[in-house]
Amino acid sequence: MDERKLLKQLESGDKNAINALYARYSSRLYRFAFGYLKSEEDARDIVQEVFVRLWCKREALKEETNLEAFLFTVAKNTIISVFRKKISEKEYLEQLRFLVVRNSSDTEKQVDYALLNEKVRELIHTLPEQRQRIYLLSKEKGYSNKTIANELQISLKTVEDHLTKARKYLKGNLKGYGFLILFF
Repeated sequence: MDERKLLKQLESGDKNAINALYARYSSRLYRFAFGYLKSEEDARDIVQEVFVRLWCKREALKEETNLEAFLFTVAKNTIISVFRKKISEKEYLEQLRFLVVRNSSDTEKQVDYALLNEKVRELIHTLPEQRQRIYLLSKEKGYSNKTIANELQISLKTVEDHLTKARKYLKGNLKGYGFLILFF
């Protein structure tokens, strides 16, 4: 169907138009987002956000709007927002982690933190060798899942599976540490 016709239908609130546009562009938008974010979940969220924004702005679109350019611009801006949010969250947690240790005048809390840190190290070393390697490359060296998969010559799904199982194992074995577990 002609894109201009779809835009007119979309502007009038025709849900078949948004479905047709989704079918036409969603997989390309997904690949675009995944190329930057390296996360299936984040890429799916981006695609969903793009089409939600398209629906919300449908009445403001002009007939001569380059729809492809509009969709990919929205995707790019949303990806940038995701990166900013992740950077902000990471910086905040790092600063909070630093402040908790530095400003804690309570020796007992510092000892608890040191014990928790040691417990995490012990638990990591009890992981199966491959899972331990993947976890350390991800968490200590900051490698992306794709980089780990390439370096170890395994599939991306295998990397994701190992990381999920490692996190679940660590959380399950650190339940008694309460608030401090958030820093790991």
